[in-house]
Amino acid sequence: MSGLILKDVSKTFAGKRVVDKISLTLDQPGVYGLLGTNGAGKTTTIRMLLGIITKDSGEITWNGAPVDRKTVNFGYLPEERGVYPKVKIFDQLMYFAELKGMSRESATSAIQKWAKRLKVEEYLEQPAEKLSKGNQQKIQFMTAVIHDPDLVVLDEPFSGLDPVNTDILKNIIIDLVRQGKFVIMSAHQMATIEEFCTDILILNRGKAVLQGNLKDIKSTYPANRVQIDTNESIDQHLKNFKIENSKNNQYTLKITDEKSAHELLQKLVDHKVQINKFEIMKPTLNDIFIEKVGANNEIK
Repeated sequence: MSGLILKDVSKTFAGKRVVDKISLTLDQPGVYGLLGTNGAGKTTTIRMLLGIITKDSGEITWNGAPVDRKTVNFGYLPEERGVYPKVKIFDQLMYFAELKGMSRESATSAIQKWAKRLKVEEYLEQPAEKLSKGNQQKIQFMTAVIHDPDLVVLDEPFSGLDPVNTDILKNIIIDLVRQGKFVIMSAHQMATIEEFCTDILILNRGKAVLQGNLKDIKSTYPANRVQIDTNESIDQHLKNFKIENSKNNQYTLKITDEKSAHELLQKLVDHKVQINKFEIMKPTLNDIFIEKVGANNEIK
């Protein structure tokens, strides 16, 4: 089978099992969400699947062969950033490109292409310390993709980016998938994971507590919210509901079942309230995450 497969992978450090029989399959191009609390084993899992550290047991294969750093063409954007502050951006990018086996000619072409795409052309001759945090982040992203990897692992790729640069990076990730790349993404922003990922794996204390197709997972949960947009205040009609958010006549309500939502809609119609939007919603990924790992755990 093509793609990446982890089967019953475990790792122990100093007598503590930090990854406990994790399995996952990426058998077609796309974005796979890897989530977990602090200390859940997410980073250890990433480093094992990339061959950076060795597993204690289990199997990790890429296109049917055991994972080896020499045979898997991967790009890795770690959560811990690592640009050299005193070194010119172009020289850093060239260094990493040559480490990946690129010739100077092909590396120069790739640097220019990606610098234009990420709008950092004007910074190539400057040392990294002169760049903003967001632009340093874009440079580090370039080091992860400059050599055209087949497997790309992005740990908090949008950290430090403003909305404009976030949008640029989102479009690049979409293009990577269109080009047949396999992408594993971890992010604090659950909405980002929901936007990109068809499949997810949630880790808690080294174990998988939920995994599979995100749409299928959400379909097993009952609706728990209603979003309403009206042209007037409807507070007087909401006495039996918990209002989660309310502003400019836009409401998000918690519900226990869909029947109560339909009854509310009928009530608003009967009172001739002009309704611009009335949407019954499934739980968000954030809701599901908190249910699985507990509200007191900090996501990472």
